[in-house]
Amino acid sequence: MEHVQSYYAATANPHDRWPRLTDDILCDVCIIGGGFTGLSSALYLTEAGYDVVVLEAARVGFGASGRNGGQVVNSYSRDIDVIERRYGKESARLLGSMMFEGAAAIRDRIDRYAISCDYRPGGVFAALNSRQFSHLKQQHQRWQHYGNHQLELLDELGIRRKIASERYVGGLLDRSGGHLHPLNLALGEAEAIRRHGGRIYEESEATAVTYGTPHRVRTAQGSVLAKYVIFAGNAYLAPQLEPRLASKSLPCSSQIVVTEPLSRDKALALLPDNYCVEDRNYLLDYYRLTADNRLLYGGGVSYGAREPGNIHELIRPRLLKTFPQLEGIKFDYAWSGNFLLTLSRMPQIGRLENGVYYMQGDSGHGVTWTHLAGKLVCEALQGEPKRFDAFARLPHLPFPGGRCLRAPLTALGAAWYALRDRLGV
Repeated sequence: MEHVQSYYAATANPHDRWPRLTDDILCDVCIIGGGFTGLSSALYLTEAGYDVVVLEAARVGFGASGRNGGQVVNSYSRDIDVIERRYGKESARLLGSMMFEGAAAIRDRIDRYAISCDYRPGGVFAALNSRQFSHLKQQHQRWQHYGNHQLELLDELGIRRKIASERYVGGLLDRSGGHLHPLNLALGEAEAIRRHGGRIYEESEATAVTYGTPHRVRTAQGSVLAKYVIFAGNAYLAPQLEPRLASKSLPCSSQIVVTEPLSRDKALALLPDNYCVEDRNYLLDYYRLTADNRLLYGGGVSYGAREPGNIHELIRPRLLKTFPQLEGIKFDYAWSGNFLLTLSRMPQIGRLENGVYYMQGDSGHGVTWTHLAGKLVCEALQGEPKRFDAFARLPHLPFPGGRCLRAPLTALGAAWYALRDRLGV
């Protein structure tokens, strides 16, 4: 199965295919999933000297890791104030101390392995009303408290200098965020894993896992015996492979379009500092410029990961509401991709059996979180589980309504929050 027909696939760096698994092999750690979660874990573990095998059902970066908006956004899908209210001050302290590590890890990977992925620093959170701007002011204080001093509050005039749109009343600039070509980052990390002796197998879907000493992971044409197994498939993990993971998460899809090329002057007239942007609505819009001066614009959520057939029609009104000056612009690419949502909007990590780990449910913050997650599971395997367990202790709640009703009930709740956003309350 090839990568989806996206801007990222069309502009991917040259790369060799990885082989299929056709033998019975041994390793220390078998990772199921060749996206950012699996690649980050594999790279940390191979750097630490583990013999690692990654099984990918399609291609490296096939899922959300090669389809997302390419935004390097700090923190989690629930900010630290929500974490403190729900889980207490100690959890907030531990999780707060880690919320900028994912972005730092990405920058380190890019520099250490000379990964060409069009990284550009700087991201803006844009407020559409005074309530949202008030929340950004509080976020500014919280993030400074936890050590991020690369922040700047933007008033209405300030944000107009960053974004050529009249929609916003203010914003928060985070210079430690940024944007990049996510598929090229994934391919670069895979190559780094190869350099450290790790093995990656594409078109090698895990079909069954037998727990034991060692554990056995089967594919259609081979198997892997491993002391440790890490489930890292997120929204693209087959539900029947490990039902305990599927029962407390919900695959969702987001849609992205990429315009025809703009002149450099026209592109920078939209976003003069080449920052990426996401607004503060519950069902948010996100956008940025690509390296070849196109506008990449995403938004909308389909609960249950249904793929809409009219992506152009879904995104065009949203884009033109932000940038009416682009009336008549052509779209050269449009695609959909799935991410995994949790009820709490916090990532789910933990252990299923002795030596069996899982990490899933990034809830829209996967680019940075996955790079932290790989570091945490590596620490846990090395006998230092404190930071891993800070996340593992968070409750993993089931969605109301069971498998049949969880998607429509979640969509109903999202509609309520979207109404509040429109009303500015």
